[in-house]
Amino acid sequence: MRRTLTALLLSSIGFMASATPWLIDNDASAINFITTKKVNISEVHEFKDFSGSLNDKGNFELSIELTSVWTNIEIRDTRIKEMLFEVAAFPRLELKSAISLDALATINVGSHAEMQVTAELSFHDKTQMLPMTVSVIKLSDKSLLVVSTKPVIINADQFGLAIGVEKLREIAGLSSIGHSVPVSFILSLTR
Repeated sequence: MRRTLTALLLSSIGFMASATPWLIDNDASAINFITTKKVNISEVHEFKDFSGSLNDKGNFELSIELTSVWTNIEIRDTRIKEMLFEVAAFPRLELKSAISLDALATINVGSHAEMQVTAELSFHDKTQMLPMTVSVIKLSDKSLLVVSTKPVIINADQFGLAIGVEKLREIAGLSSIGHSVPVSFILSLTR
């Protein structure tokens, strides 16, 4: 009887540990994007505030606060928030995906695996399915790094942002601003 009770207790503890969601550590993670203006001048920008999780069913969710865009130029940040992202109406970008927990379980501590995933990206009241290639690195049983192996290309036209890009181009007096933006990320997840 005592052994049965101990076995039940240990299996319950194991289940609770595996049911604990993986949470993104905002301070140990980075989401960057590159813009190109005047045909050949590229700059790296970032988002400072985002959150996300991976639950025990393999559902991954990421939410980016668009007001946290950081380009190192305050007036440009303000213009991007107001003219491009229209944060008053569309304050965040949402991404959802499914991750194979079986594939995740096969990664040994100190090793990594490349995964092909499809993500549902909701941005500026539009939703698109995007393929992504990520590398998942298991640092410990309670720590993962998820890194974009290839940048994800976001096209302004697909998300209804072409008019906002043109407004930014005009107000900045630029000859061009690219409509395709590569996005890369390093996400630290802990549980």
